[in-house]
Order: sequence, then structure tokens, then C-alpha cells
Amino acid sequence: MTTTVVMVHGIRTSATMWRAQREHLAALGVPAVAVDLPGHGTRMSEEFTLEGAFATIDGAVREAATEGHVLLAGHSMGGLLSIAYVGAEDRPPVDGFIAASCTAIPRGIGLRTYRTLALGFNRLPNRGSRISEWVLDRTLPAETRTDFGAGGYAYDAQDVALRSLSVLDLLAALRRIDVPTWFVNGQFDQLRVNERLFVSLVPQSELIVVPRTSHLVTAMRPRVFNAVIDLALATLRADNARA
Repeated sequence: MTTTVVMVHGIRTSATMWRAQREHLAALGVPAVAVDLPGHGTRMSEEFTLEGAFATIDGAVREAATEGHVLLAGHSMGGLLSIAYVGAEDRPPVDGFIAASCTAIPRGIGLRTYRTLALGFNRLPNRGSRISEWVLDRTLPAETRTDFGAGGYAYDAQDVALRSLSVLDLLAALRRIDVPTWFVNGQFDQLRVNERLFVSLVPQSELIVVPRTSHLVTAMRPRVFNAVIDLALATLRADNARA
């Protein structure tokens, strides 16, 4: 049976961040879809809302499920939203889950600090884009360097999205996740703070920490992340064969 990979991007970026993964899966003959959340990418003119974000993920997952199994992968904000989605009381048709760079509870001083920094950047000339581009130039390989910004940067949606995340009950959602799950973090990712807690709450989960890697693990180490996707696909095939 076919497995489709559905991918959900992080804050400010868009579906373009998954280009390396989509090309890898295409070479393997594995169907894949990367969505744009409201206020991002091709939907930049829309307002970001949690309802719209969940509807986007759910629409892509359920369409993929008509063809077979679904492996859901989310990065950063997309990962946090996907945790809440996969762990919903009404279980969605997701058979495996990769949660990248999203093992922190988005509340309290951590979220307030992140929002303050983001708002500070927005007040800089060109919204601090020169600093962002300088950092990306020095951390991402040439093959993925342009992917994060290829769909544009969703500056206007950023604070609304960050504020929205605080209402998610991730601990309850994590306890309800009962599919094979891989938490993937870069060694230097600032969102590693609750990774052990997250893993402890999901029985079928595994933590993978990628050495010498930042928050942008999908782009900084694309081959490693592609290998995690391959691992997840192989696991689902083996589970299906046993079933």
C-alpha cells in the first residue's frame, strides 16, 4: 500500500523549505505534498489562525489517506501544530509522525522572549532581513540555502502565529499519540528544552539528535533528515507487513 508523506513548514517560511525532501522522495517514487499554512508562502495575504492551520493539515492528510498510509512530518511551528493534530481526541488518519525542532512547550518566559526578539527584528531596517540572510549564508549548505526564503518570509503572520501556539495543550496531545514517532533535533537547537519529556509521553517514539546542527535541521543536514524519512517509511512498511 502507498505511503504519502505530508510536510508542514515552520514559522515565517513556506512549503519551499521541503524542496530537498520532496526531490529525495520523488527519486524514490514516494508521493509527497508540502502545504502552505495561512499567512505563509502562496497564502501570504491570508490571516493566520489555528483553525485555518489545522484545516490545512487535515485536508492534506485526509486526501493522502484516500491513497493509502500517511507519514506526517512537521518542522518547528509546523511540528507543534502537528503534535496537537496527531494527538487530537478524534484521531486523524496518520500512520507515522516525524516532529522536527519542536520539543518545547510554547508558553511562559520562553515564548515571551521569542516574541520580543521577533518584534525587535521587525523594527529593524527591512525587518532585520540582512541579519537573517547573513546567518543563513553561514549555516546552510549551498544546495538548500535559498529554500527557506524561496516562498517569501511571512513577517506579518509571525507574532499572531506565536501567540496562537500558547493555547495548545501539547502534553495532553502527546499522551494520545499512538503511532511510530521520531523527534528530530539539531544538537544546538534552542527548542530541545523539553525533548526528554516529549519522548517519555509517546510510547512508540524515538529521539534523534543530529550533531553540529542548529534549529534548521531539515536544511542544514538534508541527507540526514532524508535518512530519517527513509527510516520512518521502512518502519511503516514493516509494520504493515506484520499486520
